[in-house]
Amino acid sequence: MAAEKLSSSAVQTWQRLLRYLRPYVGAFVLSVIGFGAAAMSKALIAGVLKHFLDGMTAEDNRIHTGIAWLDSFDLMHAVPIMVAVIAICQGVGTFLGNYAISRVAYGIVDDLRRALFDSFLHLPARFYDEHNSGHLVSRLTYDTTMVTAAATDAIKILFREGLAVLALLGYLLWANWKLTLILMVTLPLLGHLVNQASRRFRRISRAIQDSMGDITHISSETIHGYRVVKSFGGTDFERQRFHAASDTNVRRQLRMTRSEEGFSALINIIIYIALGGLLYAVLTHRDQATVGDIMAYLTAAALLPRSIRQLTDINARIQRGVAAADTIFTQLDLAAEPDTGQHAPERVRGQIRIEQLGFTYPGTEQPVLNGITLDIPAGKMIALVGRSGSGKSTLASLIPRFYDYHEGRIELDGIELRDYRLAALRRQIALVSQQVHLFNGTVAQNIAYGELAQASREDIIAAAQAANAWEFIERLPQGLETELGENGVLLSGGQRQRIAIARALLKNAPVLILDEATAALDNESERLIQGAIERLCRGRTTIVIAHRLSTIEHADLIVVLEEGRIAETGRHAELLAREGAYARLARSAAARGAGDEPSEEVVCA
Repeated sequence: MAAEKLSSSAVQTWQRLLRYLRPYVGAFVLSVIGFGAAAMSKALIAGVLKHFLDGMTAEDNRIHTGIAWLDSFDLMHAVPIMVAVIAICQGVGTFLGNYAISRVAYGIVDDLRRALFDSFLHLPARFYDEHNSGHLVSRLTYDTTMVTAAATDAIKILFREGLAVLALLGYLLWANWKLTLILMVTLPLLGHLVNQASRRFRRISRAIQDSMGDITHISSETIHGYRVVKSFGGTDFERQRFHAASDTNVRRQLRMTRSEEGFSALINIIIYIALGGLLYAVLTHRDQATVGDIMAYLTAAALLPRSIRQLTDINARIQRGVAAADTIFTQLDLAAEPDTGQHAPERVRGQIRIEQLGFTYPGTEQPVLNGITLDIPAGKMIALVGRSGSGKSTLASLIPRFYDYHEGRIELDGIELRDYRLAALRRQIALVSQQVHLFNGTVAQNIAYGELAQASREDIIAAAQAANAWEFIERLPQGLETELGENGVLLSGGQRQRIAIARALLKNAPVLILDEATAALDNESERLIQGAIERLCRGRTTIVIAHRLSTIEHADLIVVLEEGRIAETGRHAELLAREGAYARLARSAAARGAGDEPSEEVVCA
């Protein structure tokens, strides 16, 4: 049953790959014509050889075809011309076949790679929670490379040598069908061996894909976290981890090589045993044919093993491509973020209402949010406070619908979030988090990112000034045109944070989410960022998540969360007077020193 399922899956994968062929049908037909011409030339060479040898042993060197103008040619003059014509046909056909099939193959792989990358942009957040980045990057690099190998070199050989085998077998059957049956009796055995090898190759290929994903994942983690690795003496641990993953990959590659070479050797043995039987049969029937017949037949038969061996050798490469394509198609079949809403306003007021909201992460049983009901008036600031794991960041993530809730409802301006188109909803929200992500581009490109790319230079500078970022941008070597490197490696934490605030200011969205935007910053950076945040919050519905109590003292409403439920709400002074959960958080922060991080996280949202 497992083998049947595996075989069925491979067939479905090939059928799906063939659907990507439709835009390239013209090039595909041209390649078949080219390879067909090249294949026919091999059979024609055998035919020319027969006439040449027969002519050498005959008294009359003319070719007797029954066609008057052709029979007038002397054999010695006709054969060189025919060989030259056949060589030209073979050269032109091979060129057309190789170029056209390459156009098809690279086009298909490009379409697959684009579809795969596009799926990354539309898959829900839980997909990224469940997969590590190394394996995902490996799909774009290693897996697509394997499909490329299957769709280029493998398909070239499949058509070139496959058509050659058909042409040669056709000639052999026409020349002497009885002798040819000796060769053809091996075909069922060859087919069975190819089928068995295909399953093994596909199984090993999937294991190689996994090990390549591990290598990419470990190397990516180590490169991005090199400071932690060096600071905590993790070099030996990471070295051992990478070496173990690399050793596993080498063992699996060698297993594939053993399988390939063993299979190739077995096919060779079978083919040449059949060829030996054919030679014996020719010896026993040599009185029934001319020298030309025998040599032409043996020439065509001798050309067969090379083509058959090449066809069987590409089996492993094809199975790698099938396994890789299967992985790619599995991702392409995943459902994108739900986006069934139709409401797409130009700009909302920013009034948010949450009713009996409950949320549980997919694959878990413990609810993160339970029965949350909350009103956030337009233009007000609300702070969520609670211990780590109390649900603060989860609640903030539900508003732009990074996760889709299934209990209760969230409304924006009286309209349920699911009724908004995703792009329109997220256009109303600006997000600044502790983990700022900058792209490998210029300062201007990072501030005016995405839909903001058409912003004028004056607007970019104004946003940078309002974010207290202009003072350090001016000192950069090329100002706004300075390349920041991967994830803004050239900037300090405070500078990167101010770039993110400038981006949010330029977006000018009516709803603002600040997720621990001042955490882990020095006092000077916090002062500059606090000033920028004050300007950023004006006139916007603001949700702030921050470690430091000073950032929430002036919030219009503070909501304390405990174990996914609202424990208490109120303003700063009011909550302190109640001597409840918020007061305990404040005392914990005070015990650690004014402005220090409290032992229990404080979040304003």
